[in-house]
Amino acid sequence: MPENPSSAAGALQLAARVAAIEPFRVMEMVKAAAAMTRAGIDVVSMSVGEPDFTAPDVVARAAVAAIQSGTTQYTESLGLPALREAISGWYAGAHGLDIDPRRIVITAGASAGLLLACAALVADGDEVLMPDPCYPCNRHFVSAFGGRPVLVPSGPDERYQLDAAQVGAHWNARTRGVIVASPSNPTGTSMTPQQTQDLLAAVRARGGFAIVDEIYQGLSYGARPVSALSFGADVITVNSFSKYFGMTGWRLGWLVLPEALVPAVEKLAQNLFICAPTVAQHAALACFAPDAIAVFEERRLEFQRRRDFLVPALRALGFAIPVMPDGAFYVYADVAGLAHPDAHDSAAFAMAVLRDARVAIVPGADFGFAAPQRHVRFSYATKYDRIEEAVERLQTLLRR
Repeated sequence: MPENPSSAAGALQLAARVAAIEPFRVMEMVKAAAAMTRAGIDVVSMSVGEPDFTAPDVVARAAVAAIQSGTTQYTESLGLPALREAISGWYAGAHGLDIDPRRIVITAGASAGLLLACAALVADGDEVLMPDPCYPCNRHFVSAFGGRPVLVPSGPDERYQLDAAQVGAHWNARTRGVIVASPSNPTGTSMTPQQTQDLLAAVRARGGFAIVDEIYQGLSYGARPVSALSFGADVITVNSFSKYFGMTGWRLGWLVLPEALVPAVEKLAQNLFICAPTVAQHAALACFAPDAIAVFEERRLEFQRRRDFLVPALRALGFAIPVMPDGAFYVYADVAGLAHPDAHDSAAFAMAVLRDARVAIVPGADFGFAAPQRHVRFSYATKYDRIEEAVERLQTLLRR
C-alpha cells in the first residue's frame, strides 16, 4: 500500500536553523483582530507596520505602462541601470551625497537586501551586535546564515539605539559586525549624527562591518535626517520603497554597498533571486518625479501630525514614553505604571485592549528581551480620526 504523503512529510527532518527562528507574534494579534472584524466588531488597527497610503497614481500608471508595453522580462541582477541612477540622484538631492550608481543594488524588498548582506558577511558562529529592542527579523536573518545575534539592551539614555560604548563593551573575538536601524522599529527613534559617526568609528576600529537599516529615514520629523553613508564608503545601508514611497506589496528595496562588496552580492542575487520584480522597478522610476515627491512629503507631514496627537494623548493616559519618536510611525510605550490589572504583562495587556477596547496593538515580546513585558508598540499608520477613536476607547478602558 502506498505511503501516506502527509505522514511522510511530517517525518521530514528540519534544518537546525529553523529552531532559531521565532514566530512573528504580531501576526497573532493581526489574526485575532481580523477574526473580530469578520464577526462584525469594529477594531481600530494600530498593530501592523504598513502605511495606510499606497503608491500614488503616477507610480501605478508607470506599472501599467510597463505591463502594456511588455517590459516585464528579467532585469540585471543588480537592477535596472536607470533606477540605480535615479536613486543616486535622490541621494544627491535629499542628502547632498555623491553615491556612485555602481554601488547600488536593487533588491526584492529591504528583507532581500538584508538577506543578501548577511549571506555575504555572516559565517557559522559569527556574532552580530544589535540593539534590544529591534525589528525581530534582523536577528533571524543572522541566525539563518549560522550566525549568532547578540542583542544589547539599549534604553532611553541611548535613544534605544546601539552606541559606541556598547560596541566596545560587547565586542569579542567572534564578533563580526553590527546591524542597526535609524529610525527604528519598534521605537521610532533615530541615532543622532554624532551617535552614528561614533558607532561607525568603533566598528571600523575593530575591523567589522556595519549594516544600517534606513528604510524609515524618509519618514523623519524635525531635523533633516543624515544618512550613515555620510560617514564613509565602507558603510552598508538598506533602504526600501515600502515606507516613505508607500509600495509595501511591490517588494522593492535597495542596498548601498562598498564597491568591493558588489561582485559578491551580485553573485548571490543571481543565484537566490535572479532579480527584483521588473514591473515594480519600472514603476519605482516614477517615485522620483516632482509630483510624486510632493505627494510623499504631504504624507510625511500627515504622519507627523498623527504622532503629535498620539504621543501626548498616550502620556496623558499614563503610558511612559521617555523619548519622543522622531521617525517611522511607531510609539514604544511602557505600560508598567498603568492602573490596569494586566499592566504587569504586555501580552495580556494587549489582549485586554483588543478584547475590551477593540484596539489592536503589539506586545513587546517580538522585539527583544529587554523588559518586553513592560512595553507595547503602537503604529500610527492609520487615519487620524481612527487614532482619535482609539485614544477615546483606551481612555474609557483605563478609567473604569
